[in-house]
Amino acid sequence: MTSPSPAVLHPETEPALDLLTVPQVTARLQLGRSAVYDLLRSGQLASITLGRARRIPTHALTDFIRTRLDQEAAAA
Repeated sequence: MTSPSPAVLHPETEPALDLLTVPQVTARLQLGRSAVYDLLRSGQLASITLGRARRIPTHALTDFIRTRLDQEAAAA
């Protein structure tokens, strides 16, 4: 009999992968629904599709914001 992996014994050691809905992202970015879907469609904001539902990992939103901040800092 094998012992369970450490991640099973201590799930807090694995980083949680939180998924956001499009309405949650629209609220966080203070953008309209269409603008968020444009970001998803263009690939600027990563997402996954589960059935018919679109979900955005929190790290993808953070990466998007960092990228935009870096772009604006470079342009200034």
